[in-house]
Amino acid sequence: MTKLRLAIVGAGPAGIYAADLLVKAERHFDVSIDLFEQLPAPYGLVRYGVAPDHPRIKGIITALREVLDSGVIRFFGNVRYGVDITLDDLKKHYNAVIFSTGAVRDASLNVPGIDLEGSYGAADFVSWFDGHPDVPRTWPLDAQSVAVIGNGNVALDVSRILAKHADDLLVTEIPTNVYEGLKASPVTDVHVFGRRGPAQVKFTPLELRELGEMNDVDMIVADEDFELDDASKAAIESNKQVFVINKVLNQWRERPVGQASRRLHLHFYAKPLEIVGDADGRVSAIRYERTKPDAAGGVVGTGEIREIPIQAVYRAVGYFGSPLDGIPFDEHHGVIPNHEGQVLDDHNEVIPGVYATGWIKRGPVGLIGHTKSDAMETLSHLVRDQANWWSPADPSEEAMPALLSSRGVAYTDLDGWHKLDQHELALGAADTPPRLRIKVVPRDEMIDISRA
Repeated sequence: MTKLRLAIVGAGPAGIYAADLLVKAERHFDVSIDLFEQLPAPYGLVRYGVAPDHPRIKGIITALREVLDSGVIRFFGNVRYGVDITLDDLKKHYNAVIFSTGAVRDASLNVPGIDLEGSYGAADFVSWFDGHPDVPRTWPLDAQSVAVIGNGNVALDVSRILAKHADDLLVTEIPTNVYEGLKASPVTDVHVFGRRGPAQVKFTPLELRELGEMNDVDMIVADEDFELDDASKAAIESNKQVFVINKVLNQWRERPVGQASRRLHLHFYAKPLEIVGDADGRVSAIRYERTKPDAAGGVVGTGEIREIPIQAVYRAVGYFGSPLDGIPFDEHHGVIPNHEGQVLDDHNEVIPGVYATGWIKRGPVGLIGHTKSDAMETLSHLVRDQANWWSPADPSEEAMPALLSSRGVAYTDLDGWHKLDQHELALGAADTPPRLRIKVVPRDEMIDISRA
Protein backbone atom coordinates (compact mmCIF):
# COMPACT_ATOMS: atom_id res chain seq x y z
CA MET A 1 0.00 0.00 0.00
CA THR A 2 1.30 3.48 -0.88
CA LYS A 3 1.91 5.92 1.95
CA LEU A 4 1.28 9.66 1.65
CA ARG A 5 3.71 11.82 3.60
CA LEU A 6 1.89 15.15 3.82
CA ALA A 7 3.08 18.51 5.13
CA ILE A 8 0.52 21.12 6.18
CA VAL A 9 1.80 24.66 6.72
CA GLY A 10 -0.45 26.51 9.15
CA ALA A 11 -1.99 25.02 12.31
CA GLY A 12 -5.20 27.02 12.52
CA PRO A 13 -8.66 25.48 12.01
CA ALA A 14 -8.15 25.16 8.23
CA GLY A 15 -4.97 23.11 8.57
CA ILE A 16 -6.16 20.99 11.48
CA TYR A 17 -9.50 20.19 9.86
CA ALA A 18 -7.77 19.28 6.60
CA ALA A 19 -5.57 16.82 8.49
CA ASP A 20 -8.54 15.33 10.34
CA LEU A 21 -10.67 14.94 7.22
CA LEU A 22 -7.84 13.23 5.37
CA VAL A 23 -7.22 10.78 8.20
CA LYS A 24 -10.92 9.87 8.24
CA ALA A 25 -11.40 9.80 4.46
CA GLU A 26 -11.88 6.68 2.41
CA ARG A 27 -8.59 6.11 0.59
CA HIS A 28 -6.41 3.33 -0.73
CA PHE A 29 -3.18 4.48 0.92
CA ASP A 30 -1.74 5.11 4.37
CA VAL A 31 -1.13 8.67 5.50
CA SER A 32 1.40 10.43 7.73
CA ILE A 33 0.86 14.14 8.44
CA ASP A 34 3.21 16.78 9.84
CA LEU A 35 1.67 20.12 10.79
CA PHE A 36 3.94 23.18 10.77
CA GLU A 37 3.14 26.44 12.57
CA GLN A 38 5.21 29.62 12.84
CA LEU A 39 3.93 30.28 16.38
CA PRO A 40 4.89 28.07 19.33
CA ALA A 41 1.21 27.21 19.94
CA PRO A 42 -1.47 25.87 17.57
CA TYR A 43 -5.01 27.04 16.68
CA GLY A 44 -4.21 30.18 14.68
CA LEU A 45 -6.94 32.83 14.69
CA VAL A 46 -9.02 30.87 17.19
CA ARG A 47 -6.27 31.61 19.74
CA TYR A 48 -5.07 34.94 18.33
CA GLY A 49 -8.03 36.36 16.42
CA VAL A 50 -11.08 35.83 18.66
CA ALA A 51 -11.81 38.36 21.39
CA PRO A 52 -11.13 37.04 24.92
CA ASP A 53 -14.76 37.55 25.97
CA HIS A 54 -15.95 35.00 23.39
CA PRO A 55 -15.77 31.74 25.38
CA ARG A 56 -18.47 30.13 23.23
CA ILE A 57 -16.48 30.65 20.05
CA LYS A 58 -13.32 29.59 21.87
CA GLY A 59 -15.09 26.24 22.37
CA ILE A 60 -13.95 25.44 18.84
CA ILE A 61 -10.57 24.76 20.43
CA THR A 62 -12.05 21.68 22.13
CA ALA A 63 -12.74 20.09 18.74
CA LEU A 64 -9.32 21.09 17.41
CA ARG A 65 -7.62 19.68 20.48
CA GLU A 66 -9.30 16.32 19.95
CA VAL A 67 -7.87 16.18 16.43
CA LEU A 68 -4.33 16.98 17.55
CA ASP A 69 -4.55 14.57 20.50
CA SER A 70 -5.65 11.69 18.27
CA GLY A 71 -2.01 10.64 17.94
CA VAL A 72 -1.88 10.48 14.14
CA ILE A 73 -0.70 14.04 13.44
CA ARG A 74 2.65 15.51 14.45
CA PHE A 75 2.89 19.19 15.39
CA PHE A 76 5.99 21.33 14.77
CA GLY A 77 5.54 24.79 16.30
CA ASN A 78 7.87 27.80 16.14
CA VAL A 79 8.85 26.79 12.59
CA ARG A 80 8.78 29.56 9.96
CA TYR A 81 8.15 28.52 6.39
CA GLY A 82 10.59 30.27 4.09
CA VAL A 83 13.13 30.68 6.90
CA ASP A 84 13.43 27.47 8.93
CA ILE A 85 12.10 25.21 6.18
CA THR A 86 11.80 25.78 2.44
CA LEU A 87 9.79 24.38 -0.42
CA ASP A 88 12.83 22.34 -1.46
CA ASP A 89 12.95 20.82 2.05
CA LEU A 90 9.31 19.80 1.77
CA LYS A 91 9.87 18.24 -1.64
CA LYS A 92 12.76 16.23 -0.22
CA HIS A 93 10.75 14.78 2.67
CA TYR A 94 7.06 14.77 1.65
CA ASN A 95 4.78 13.76 -1.22
CA ALA A 96 2.74 16.98 -1.08
CA VAL A 97 2.08 20.14 0.91
CA ILE A 98 -1.12 22.00 1.81
CA PHE A 99 -0.79 25.67 2.68
CA SER A 100 -3.35 26.85 5.24
CA THR A 101 -1.65 30.03 6.42
CA GLY A 102 -4.83 32.09 6.60
CA ALA A 103 -5.07 35.86 6.28
CA VAL A 104 -3.72 37.92 9.16
CA ARG A 105 -2.92 41.33 7.65
CA ASP A 106 -5.35 44.24 7.53
CA ALA A 107 -6.90 45.00 4.17
CA SER A 108 -6.12 48.52 2.98
CA LEU A 109 -8.62 51.38 2.96
CA ASN A 110 -8.25 54.07 0.32
CA VAL A 111 -9.29 57.09 2.37
CA PRO A 112 -7.23 60.31 2.66
CA GLY A 113 -5.59 60.56 6.08
CA ILE A 114 -5.76 56.84 6.85
CA ASP A 115 -2.00 56.86 7.52
CA LEU A 116 -2.07 59.63 10.12
CA GLU A 117 -0.73 59.02 13.60
CA GLY A 118 -3.55 57.48 15.61
CA SER A 119 -4.85 55.37 12.71
CA TYR A 120 -4.63 51.61 13.21
CA GLY A 121 -5.54 48.33 11.59
CA ALA A 122 -8.06 46.19 13.44
CA ALA A 123 -6.03 43.02 12.87
CA ASP A 124 -3.04 44.52 14.67
CA PHE A 125 -5.21 45.60 17.60
CA VAL A 126 -6.82 42.14 17.80
CA SER A 127 -3.36 40.55 17.85
CA TRP A 128 -2.41 42.85 20.73
CA PHE A 129 -5.44 42.17 22.91
CA ASP A 130 -5.19 38.44 22.19
CA GLY A 131 -1.57 38.28 23.37
CA HIS A 132 0.12 37.53 20.05
CA PRO A 133 3.84 37.09 20.78
CA ASP A 134 5.02 39.05 17.74
CA VAL A 135 3.33 42.40 18.43
CA PRO A 136 4.38 45.07 20.97
CA ARG A 137 3.28 44.56 24.56
CA THR A 138 1.80 48.06 24.78
CA TRP A 139 -0.86 49.83 22.73
CA PRO A 140 -1.49 53.61 22.49
CA LEU A 141 -4.88 53.88 24.20
CA ASP A 142 -4.98 57.65 24.76
CA ALA A 143 -8.11 58.70 22.85
CA GLN A 144 -11.40 59.76 24.41
CA SER A 145 -13.33 59.47 21.14
CA VAL A 146 -12.56 56.64 18.70
CA ALA A 147 -13.87 55.69 15.24
CA VAL A 148 -14.15 52.11 13.94
CA ILE A 149 -14.74 51.74 10.21
CA GLY A 150 -16.55 48.56 9.21
CA ASN A 151 -19.79 46.65 9.78
CA GLY A 152 -18.54 43.10 10.27
CA ASN A 153 -17.84 40.98 13.33
CA VAL A 154 -14.25 42.19 13.64
CA ALA A 155 -15.48 45.79 13.79
CA LEU A 156 -17.83 44.83 16.61
CA ASP A 157 -15.08 42.93 18.46
CA VAL A 158 -12.78 45.94 18.28
CA SER A 159 -15.56 48.33 19.32
CA ARG A 160 -16.61 46.15 22.23
CA ILE A 161 -13.08 45.75 23.60
CA LEU A 162 -12.50 49.51 23.31
CA ALA A 163 -15.79 50.42 25.02
CA LYS A 164 -15.96 47.68 27.63
CA HIS A 165 -14.65 48.36 31.12
CA ALA A 166 -11.41 46.43 31.70
CA ASP A 167 -12.59 44.95 35.00
CA ASP A 168 -15.43 43.23 33.16
CA LEU A 169 -12.81 41.33 31.12
CA LEU A 170 -11.02 39.88 34.14
CA VAL A 171 -13.11 36.70 34.03
CA THR A 172 -11.61 35.95 30.61
CA GLU A 173 -8.11 34.92 29.48
CA ILE A 174 -7.12 38.52 28.77
CA PRO A 175 -3.33 38.94 29.18
CA THR A 176 -2.22 41.06 32.13
CA ASN A 177 -0.55 43.71 29.97
CA VAL A 178 -3.75 44.08 27.94
CA TYR A 179 -5.88 44.48 31.05
CA GLU A 180 -3.56 47.16 32.36
CA GLY A 181 -3.63 49.02 29.04
CA LEU A 182 -7.41 48.95 28.76
CA LYS A 183 -7.81 49.88 32.44
CA ALA A 184 -5.91 53.12 31.83
CA SER A 185 -7.85 54.01 28.66
CA PRO A 186 -9.66 57.39 28.87
CA VAL A 187 -12.20 56.42 26.18
CA THR A 188 -15.75 57.69 26.55
CA ASP A 189 -17.15 57.33 23.02
CA VAL A 190 -16.70 54.71 20.30
CA HIS A 191 -18.24 55.45 16.88
CA VAL A 192 -18.84 52.59 14.40
CA PHE A 193 -19.31 53.55 10.75
CA GLY A 194 -20.95 51.53 7.97
CA ARG A 195 -21.74 52.93 4.53
CA ARG A 196 -24.92 50.87 4.14
CA GLY A 197 -28.03 50.44 6.27
CA PRO A 198 -28.87 48.22 9.27
CA ALA A 199 -30.42 45.55 7.01
CA GLN A 200 -27.15 45.11 5.08
CA VAL A 201 -24.65 44.70 7.92
CA LYS A 202 -22.20 41.77 7.89
CA PHE A 203 -22.11 40.98 11.59
CA THR A 204 -24.08 38.20 13.25
CA PRO A 205 -26.90 38.50 15.83
CA LEU A 206 -24.73 36.95 18.53
CA GLU A 207 -22.03 39.58 18.09
CA LEU A 208 -24.61 42.36 18.08
CA ARG A 209 -26.38 41.17 21.23
CA GLU A 210 -23.09 41.08 23.11
CA LEU A 211 -22.65 44.80 22.48
CA GLY A 212 -25.88 45.53 24.28
CA GLU A 213 -24.85 43.46 27.30
CA MET A 214 -21.91 45.69 28.22
CA ASN A 215 -21.95 47.21 31.70
CA ASP A 216 -22.15 51.02 31.96
CA VAL A 217 -22.13 51.56 28.18
CA ASP A 218 -25.04 53.27 26.38
CA MET A 219 -25.95 52.04 22.88
CA ILE A 220 -26.66 55.03 20.64
CA VAL A 221 -28.56 54.53 17.38
CA ALA A 222 -30.20 57.24 15.27
CA ASP A 223 -33.86 57.10 14.24
CA GLU A 224 -32.95 58.52 10.82
CA ASP A 225 -31.14 55.26 10.01
CA PHE A 226 -34.35 53.22 10.22
CA GLU A 227 -36.35 54.75 7.40
CA LEU A 228 -36.12 51.52 5.41
CA ASP A 229 -36.52 51.14 1.67
CA ASP A 230 -38.35 48.21 0.04
CA ALA A 231 -35.14 46.19 -0.43
CA SER A 232 -34.30 46.49 3.27
CA LYS A 233 -37.85 45.52 4.27
CA ALA A 234 -37.66 42.49 2.00
CA ALA A 235 -34.34 41.43 3.55
CA ILE A 236 -35.81 41.68 7.05
CA GLU A 237 -38.86 39.63 6.07
CA SER A 238 -36.96 36.92 4.19
CA ASN A 239 -33.79 36.45 6.25
CA LYS A 240 -34.05 35.30 9.89
CA GLN A 241 -30.62 36.66 10.76
CA VAL A 242 -31.45 40.11 9.37
CA PHE A 243 -34.82 39.96 11.16
CA VAL A 244 -33.13 39.36 14.53
CA ILE A 245 -30.55 42.11 13.94
CA ASN A 246 -33.30 44.57 13.07
CA LYS A 247 -35.23 43.56 16.19
CA VAL A 248 -32.22 44.08 18.46
CA LEU A 249 -31.39 47.47 16.96
CA ASN A 250 -34.96 48.65 17.33
CA GLN A 251 -34.98 47.56 20.97
CA TRP A 252 -31.93 49.73 21.53
CA ARG A 253 -33.80 52.70 20.06
CA GLU A 254 -36.24 52.44 22.97
CA ARG A 255 -33.59 52.28 25.69
CA PRO A 256 -33.04 55.29 27.94
CA VAL A 257 -29.56 56.74 27.55
CA GLY A 258 -27.49 59.35 29.34
CA GLN A 259 -26.54 57.64 32.57
CA ALA A 260 -23.57 55.51 31.43
CA SER A 261 -19.96 56.70 31.56
CA ARG A 262 -19.28 55.37 28.04
CA ARG A 263 -21.21 55.35 24.79
CA LEU A 264 -21.08 53.18 21.66
CA HIS A 265 -22.56 54.93 18.61
CA LEU A 266 -23.66 52.95 15.53
CA HIS A 267 -23.65 55.16 12.41
CA PHE A 268 -25.35 53.59 9.39
CA TYR A 269 -25.54 55.14 5.91
CA ALA A 270 -22.16 56.75 6.65
CA LYS A 271 -19.43 56.57 4.00
CA PRO A 272 -16.00 57.67 5.33
CA LEU A 273 -14.47 60.35 3.10
CA GLU A 274 -11.41 61.51 5.02
CA ILE A 275 -9.54 61.12 8.28
CA VAL A 276 -8.77 64.70 9.29
CA GLY A 277 -5.44 65.50 10.92
CA ASP A 278 -4.31 68.28 13.21
CA ALA A 279 -1.20 70.46 12.86
CA ASP A 280 0.94 67.70 14.40
CA GLY A 281 -0.20 65.03 11.94
CA ARG A 282 -2.45 63.25 14.40
CA VAL A 283 -6.03 62.07 13.85
CA SER A 284 -8.48 64.78 14.90
CA ALA A 285 -11.77 63.97 13.15
CA ILE A 286 -13.55 61.72 10.69
CA ARG A 287 -15.41 63.27 7.77
CA TYR A 288 -18.12 61.19 6.11
CA GLU A 289 -20.90 61.46 3.58
CA ARG A 290 -24.43 60.56 4.44
CA THR A 291 -25.71 57.88 2.02
CA LYS A 292 -29.18 56.57 1.18
CA PRO A 293 -30.63 53.34 -0.29
CA ASP A 294 -30.53 52.98 -4.06
CA ALA A 295 -33.63 50.71 -4.16
CA ALA A 296 -31.49 47.69 -5.11
CA GLY A 297 -29.82 46.84 -1.79
CA GLY A 298 -26.95 49.28 -2.27
CA VAL A 299 -26.44 52.95 -1.46
CA VAL A 300 -25.67 56.24 -3.19
CA GLY A 301 -24.24 59.45 -1.79
CA THR A 302 -26.53 62.29 -0.73
CA GLY A 303 -23.92 65.05 -0.82
CA GLU A 304 -24.48 65.76 2.89
CA ILE A 305 -21.09 65.88 4.63
CA ARG A 306 -20.69 65.42 8.38
CA GLU A 307 -17.71 65.46 10.71
CA ILE A 308 -17.14 63.98 14.18
CA PRO A 309 -14.11 64.82 16.36
CA ILE A 310 -12.01 61.74 17.19
CA GLN A 311 -8.45 61.07 18.30
CA ALA A 312 -8.03 57.53 16.92
CA VAL A 313 -9.46 55.42 14.12
CA TYR A 314 -9.45 51.66 13.47
CA ARG A 315 -10.10 50.21 10.03
CA ALA A 316 -11.93 46.88 10.23
CA VAL A 317 -12.61 46.32 6.55
CA GLY A 318 -11.27 42.79 6.23
CA TYR A 319 -8.18 40.62 6.46
CA PHE A 320 -5.62 40.02 3.73
CA GLY A 321 -3.30 37.11 2.98
CA SER A 322 0.50 37.20 2.87
CA PRO A 323 2.79 35.83 0.12
CA LEU A 324 4.76 32.63 0.70
CA ASP A 325 8.29 31.93 -0.48
CA GLY A 326 8.33 30.08 -3.80
CA ILE A 327 4.52 30.00 -4.11
CA PRO A 328 2.46 32.11 -6.59
CA PHE A 329 0.45 34.90 -4.97
CA ASP A 330 -2.44 37.07 -6.12
CA GLU A 331 -1.54 40.54 -4.83
CA HIS A 332 -4.96 41.93 -5.69
CA HIS A 333 -7.04 39.41 -3.74
CA GLY A 334 -4.47 38.35 -1.15
CA VAL A 335 -4.74 34.62 -1.92
CA ILE A 336 -2.76 31.81 -3.51
CA PRO A 337 -4.15 31.36 -7.06
CA ASN A 338 -5.79 27.95 -7.24
CA HIS A 339 -8.41 25.75 -8.82
CA GLU A 340 -10.46 24.14 -6.04
CA GLY A 341 -7.33 24.04 -3.89
CA GLN A 342 -4.86 22.97 -6.57
CA VAL A 343 -2.27 25.77 -6.69
CA LEU A 344 -1.81 27.34 -10.13
CA ASP A 345 1.32 28.85 -11.68
CA ASP A 346 1.51 32.11 -13.64
CA HIS A 347 0.11 30.31 -16.72
CA ASN A 348 -2.88 28.88 -14.80
CA GLU A 349 -1.35 25.41 -14.89
CA VAL A 350 -1.64 23.14 -11.85
CA ILE A 351 1.58 22.89 -9.81
CA PRO A 352 2.01 19.22 -8.82
CA GLY A 353 2.11 18.51 -5.10
CA VAL A 354 1.09 21.99 -3.92
CA TYR A 355 -2.37 22.73 -2.48
CA ALA A 356 -4.17 25.41 -0.46
CA THR A 357 -7.12 25.53 1.91
CA GLY A 358 -8.82 28.08 4.17
CA TRP A 359 -8.57 31.84 3.86
CA ILE A 360 -5.29 31.77 1.91
CA LYS A 361 -7.26 29.79 -0.70
CA ARG A 362 -10.59 31.59 -0.85
CA GLY A 363 -10.05 34.89 0.98
CA PRO A 364 -11.20 35.91 4.49
CA VAL A 365 -14.85 34.92 4.21
CA GLY A 366 -16.94 32.22 5.82
CA LEU A 367 -17.00 30.50 9.19
CA ILE A 368 -15.88 27.08 10.44
CA GLY A 369 -18.45 25.25 8.33
CA HIS A 370 -16.96 26.81 5.21
CA THR A 371 -13.48 25.79 6.37
CA LYS A 372 -14.48 22.13 6.51
CA SER A 373 -16.15 22.05 3.10
CA ASP A 374 -13.23 24.01 1.72
CA ALA A 375 -10.78 21.39 3.02
CA MET A 376 -12.86 18.54 1.57
CA GLU A 377 -12.69 20.15 -1.88
CA THR A 378 -8.91 20.48 -1.68
CA LEU A 379 -8.46 16.95 -0.34
CA SER A 380 -10.56 15.45 -3.13
CA HIS A 381 -7.95 16.69 -5.60
CA LEU A 382 -5.04 15.62 -3.41
CA VAL A 383 -6.35 12.06 -3.26
CA ARG A 384 -7.02 11.90 -7.01
CA ASP A 385 -3.64 13.42 -7.86
CA GLN A 386 -1.59 10.51 -6.57
CA ALA A 387 0.19 10.06 -9.92
CA ASN A 388 1.51 13.64 -9.62
CA TRP A 389 2.71 13.54 -6.03
CA TRP A 390 6.34 14.39 -5.36
CA SER A 391 8.84 11.54 -5.01
CA PRO A 392 10.78 12.51 -1.86
CA ALA A 393 14.41 11.47 -1.50
CA ASP A 394 14.01 10.89 2.26
CA PRO A 395 10.42 10.44 3.42
CA SER A 396 11.38 8.98 6.81
CA GLU A 397 9.60 10.19 9.94
CA GLU A 398 12.94 10.99 11.57
CA ALA A 399 14.15 13.29 8.78
CA MET A 400 12.29 16.48 9.72
CA PRO A 401 13.12 16.56 13.46
CA ALA A 402 16.75 15.92 12.54
CA LEU A 403 16.73 18.70 9.94
CA LEU A 404 15.21 21.26 12.30
CA SER A 405 17.62 20.33 15.08
CA SER A 406 20.60 20.59 12.73
CA ARG A 407 19.52 24.15 11.88
CA GLY A 408 19.13 25.13 15.52
CA VAL A 409 15.37 25.59 15.30
CA ALA A 410 13.84 25.50 18.79
CA TYR A 411 10.69 23.82 17.58
CA THR A 412 7.84 22.88 19.88
CA ASP A 413 5.80 19.68 19.68
CA LEU A 414 2.43 18.47 20.91
CA ASP A 415 3.74 17.53 24.35
CA GLY A 416 5.21 21.02 24.56
CA TRP A 417 1.84 22.57 23.74
CA HIS A 418 0.25 20.50 26.50
CA LYS A 419 2.85 21.89 28.95
CA LEU A 420 2.15 25.46 27.87
CA ASP A 421 -1.60 24.91 27.96
CA GLN A 422 -1.48 23.53 31.51
CA HIS A 423 0.84 26.33 32.59
CA GLU A 424 -1.59 29.00 31.36
CA LEU A 425 -4.55 27.28 32.99
CA ALA A 426 -2.62 27.07 36.28
CA LEU A 427 -1.77 30.78 36.12
CA GLY A 428 -5.45 31.57 35.71
CA ALA A 429 -6.54 29.27 38.54
CA ALA A 430 -4.01 30.86 40.90
CA ASP A 431 -5.14 34.42 40.16
CA THR A 432 -7.50 36.36 42.45
CA PRO A 433 -10.27 35.96 41.56
CA PRO A 434 -9.62 32.73 39.59
CA ARG A 435 -9.65 33.09 35.80
CA LEU A 436 -10.05 30.69 32.88
CA ARG A 437 -6.38 31.10 31.92
CA ILE A 438 -3.67 33.74 31.68
CA LYS A 439 -1.90 33.66 28.36
CA VAL A 440 1.86 33.61 28.20
CA VAL A 441 2.73 36.35 25.72
CA PRO A 442 6.53 36.50 25.11
CA ARG A 443 7.62 34.03 22.44
CA ASP A 444 10.82 33.02 24.26
CA GLU A 445 8.84 32.28 27.42
CA MET A 446 6.34 30.18 25.46
CA ILE A 447 9.21 28.19 23.95
CA ASP A 448 11.01 27.71 27.28
CA ILE A 449 7.85 26.34 28.92
CA SER A 450 7.06 24.11 25.95
CA ARG A 451 10.57 22.66 25.72
CA ALA A 452 11.19 22.32 29.45
